[in-house]
This record gives sequence, C-alpha cells and structure tokens, in this order.
Amino acid sequence: MSSLFIGLMSGTSIDAIDAALVDFTHGPTLIATHSHPIDSKLRQQLLTLSEGCHNELTMMLMLDHQMGHLFADATNALLQTAGIDAAAITAIGSHGQTVRHYPESGYSLQLGDANLIAEHTGITTVADFRRRDLAAGGEGAPLVPAFHRAVFHSDQQDRVIINIGGIANITHLPATTDATVSGFDTGPGNILMDGWAMRHLKQPFDEGGAWAKGGEINLALLQRMLQDPFFSHLPPKSTGREHFNIEWLERQLEQGQPALPPESVQATLCQLTAHTIALSIKEHCPNSEAAFICGGGAHNRTLLQKIEAELAPRHLATTYALDISADWVEAVAFAWLAKERLAMRSGNLPAVTGAAHPVVLGAIYPGALK
Repeated sequence: MSSLFIGLMSGTSIDAIDAALVDFTHGPTLIATHSHPIDSKLRQQLLTLSEGCHNELTMMLMLDHQMGHLFADATNALLQTAGIDAAAITAIGSHGQTVRHYPESGYSLQLGDANLIAEHTGITTVADFRRRDLAAGGEGAPLVPAFHRAVFHSDQQDRVIINIGGIANITHLPATTDATVSGFDTGPGNILMDGWAMRHLKQPFDEGGAWAKGGEINLALLQRMLQDPFFSHLPPKSTGREHFNIEWLERQLEQGQPALPPESVQATLCQLTAHTIALSIKEHCPNSEAAFICGGGAHNRTLLQKIEAELAPRHLATTYALDISADWVEAVAFAWLAKERLAMRSGNLPAVTGAAHPVVLGAIYPGALK
C-alpha cells in the first residue's frame, strides 16, 4: 500500500477547498498543496442552505452533487500540480462541507458526494467522519485533536494547539505521555469578523486584522457577547454557523445604544475571539507552556497579538514551528484520518468529543477497480 494520501477540507468560512498531498512514510510530509476556489454563487447557496431556505431537500441534493464534483476537481488539480498519477494515491480523506451541526440532537451534515469524488478521481475516498462519533454519543467534533496528538505531542513541553478557522478550537497535549488529551470548540474564530468585513468592506476578511486594529474595543458589547451560554458550558462542546452568525451579532448590537462605528465592532469581535481562546486555555490547560496556532486566523496579526498578550508568559508561535504549515494542518489531518480508517484504527478521542468509547471514523467509497 502506498504511503501517499490526500486530505480535502472546506471549513465554516466556505472560502475554498484545501487539498493536501501527504506522504506518511516517516510521519506526515506535505508533498503538494492546492487551494481550489468556491465561486461566490455556490458559496451563497451553501450559506442559504445553512441558514434555512425554501425547498431544502432539493437544494441539499443539488449542492451535495455540486460539491462532490468540486472536491473531485480539487483533487485532480492537486495531482496535476504535483505531477503524480492518481494510481499512486492510496486514499482521499474528505471532510465535506458542513451545512448543519446540532450535536445536542445527535446529528451533523456534510455535503460533497464521496461517490462522485471516487468516480471522477479513481481514488478510494473516505468521508462521513463525524456521524460514527455522534452515534457513540459524542459531539462529532472537533476531530483533529487525535491528529494533533499523533504529530505535535512533546515529552518535554506541555502544548496547546489552537485552530482558528470560522470556529476556533483548542487541543491540550500534556507532556506526560499517559495524560489525557483534551480539546473543544472555544467559540467564534473568524466567522463573525469575516461576516462583518463582508458587510462593511465588501471583502471576505479583514486583511491582517488591519481594520480591527483601527477600532476601539467596546467593553459593554464584549460583555454582552460573553454572556452567551455557550461560553460557560463545560467541555466536551462544539458549535458552528448555526449558533454564531451575523444574526447573532445583530441581536447583541441591538441591545446597545448608541450605534458603534463598524471598525469598533470589528475590534470587539477580534477581542472576543482572542479572549475566549485565551480564557479556555487558562481555565482548562493551566500548566501549558506553549501554544501553536493554525488555520486562517494565523494570518490575522492583530488577533495573534491579542492572544499573545492574554496568554503571556506562554510561548506563542504558529505550527510552522512544528514543521506543518498553519494553512494546511486540517487538510493533512483528514489525510491522516483516511489512513487510520483503512487501518481500522479509531480516529476520535472520547475525552474530546464525549463519545462513550473510541470508534473507527468514516465510510469507504472504493476507487477504480485495479
């Protein structure tokens, strides 16, 4: 069996499909990457479905089909970039595009028909990673902490991995080998900041956090947002766009008078993300010595400065320092989860998701017959 796997990831921000080609011969080595665009019309349709719309079943079927083709296109573009034949790849791990996540009710839905991915690439595809954990009583998320443990654990340093996508989550990796690895969603990552930037700047995100840096943090708004029950819930916990969205923000803003300058709202949202991440680490990982950031939030300099200030004296860096680019950790993680599925090894951490026991994650869709 080849040691080459592909990971596909499309997150809460729905900005692109991240495709990573990984060699697991001697631990994960990133061979090639490709960022495949999601056009604005398709993105808006996915957002509309996520928020609830007319004729949802037909819309879901249509988008599942479209995303399946798009994930296949992303894979084929990656292979072309790398100059590698599909036959050399053992499997693809595809997270899919989440459009519903209600773990308290026991369900979560990701789109991107894996039959189409396998058919149009010829590569065995592993997908539907969340629902077996949900069946075992877990949240179905976050799923990357098992990968974090496998590749980022250190016997000499108590570490926290901070993933800042649309939603932020942390993984605590104690230096003690037999200590329990923990992790959970801390709340909004980029999702509110991105939505606010789109509304006022007509841009998908606040480049480097420059807009937020020019605003003033409004403590009254910050305190109102921090009253949301999610922040006081004990782990295991996970969340998504269903909870934290622009409508949620508008409800917070409606309670305050007078209206705030848009840049000050952005500054406050940036502080909300930084504070809830830092508070989660200080409360649940008090002995941690270092934190390493990955995900799109790693490019927001203003956000990183705020996190660093709140976490001092802990050392703060990105996962570049641990030999995996901050932009590609999640895609690499789903390549790893595909590898674990084929080997019939569990991919969840019950202490993270709340599942009753470890389970093998993902369904297998065979590629071309040899």
